[in-house]
Amino acid sequence: MRKVILDAVIHGTDPSTVFENVVQFKRYPELSPHVQATEVTETRPSATGASSWELLFRSGLLQWSETERFLKDDLRIEFEQTEGDFETFHGHWTLSPDGADTVLHFECDFDFGIESLEGILDPIAERVIKETVAWAVVGLHDSVRLEGDLELLPTATADR
Repeated sequence: MRKVILDAVIHGTDPSTVFENVVQFKRYPELSPHVQATEVTETRPSATGASSWELLFRSGLLQWSETERFLKDDLRIEFEQTEGDFETFHGHWTLSPDGADTVLHFECDFDFGIESLEGILDPIAERVIKETVAWAVVGLHDSVRLEGDLELLPTATADR
């Protein structure tokens, strides 16, 4: 199983606002060059959501449908694939206040279930998922500092 982690600090924005921004999955195709399409069939203000995703992946599309749990009081969003290209795909977003800023943590585990190709497919999928989340977070907020090794976003500041 492969793990994707992205940490960021959203400056001058409270966690409740970041929460509502992050769940705007229908906007992700305009925010990230990897997202070919999203179809959102249920979202906020409901406590649960449902969406379908198409990400550009290698020379084709990576596709899945997922359910989401919006735990607003806990500042947590959980998601899990219901059908799609992964054998296993699930994760969460967590938010926490840090003064006037919000600390965002995204984590996802996935497995294609194809042992012989995991050395080829997994690193590419990890990069595409991490970059997709980073593009969306930066596009949804005015001032973001990404933690870790991301050089994809000229408008964001990445700590190294």
